[in-house]
Amino acid sequence: MPPSLPKPSSRRDRTIEILAAAYELSCEMTVSGVTIDAIAARAKVGKPTIYRRWPSKGPLVLDAFLANAPLPPTSFPDTGDFADDLRRWLYGIADALNGPARPVVTGLVGAVQTDPDLARAWDEKLFQPVRAANVARLRAAQDAGQLRSGDPELLADLLAGPLWFRALLHGGAPDRGQIDEMIELVTGIPLPTVERPDDPSTA
Repeated sequence: MPPSLPKPSSRRDRTIEILAAAYELSCEMTVSGVTIDAIAARAKVGKPTIYRRWPSKGPLVLDAFLANAPLPPTSFPDTGDFADDLRRWLYGIADALNGPARPVVTGLVGAVQTDPDLARAWDEKLFQPVRAANVARLRAAQDAGQLRSGDPELLADLLAGPLWFRALLHGGAPDRGQIDEMIELVTGIPLPTVERPDDPSTA
């Protein structure tokens, strides 16, 4: 009789274990220091099991990050209060960039520059979907008269870009007071003074 194929649940379990192992190791050491051998040993699987699912380490670590890290919403919601929606969306990005997954994020951004497999996966799974959702939200706000006219793609870069710049080159994303000031500078929308939720960056 031919050997029986693994049950779907067993395959899913192994994938979850591999992703968990890759994320744990990426948090414990630099992304560049993680190896397929180490991931296989931590997950207790053979390397062929990993290579049947991912072409190389980069896309695997990205999937592990997306599956296990605390992530902000991909776009800000539409509650009817554009300024508050925008503020809370950017707070979420800053929290993620300042959180425990920060070394993994910065490691992935660095690896994207030299890893073609990772660059393609980053673009398809993260950058393009997030950017499309945010540009659409900004365009809708412009159509509703909540935001001044201008290129929504450039505006998306101007809003999210400083958070990534500060996180990558200055040791952490801006705090919430700085984010509020940035929103006012970029959008021209005066933000009301509010009691901000707990700011992890100043704790």
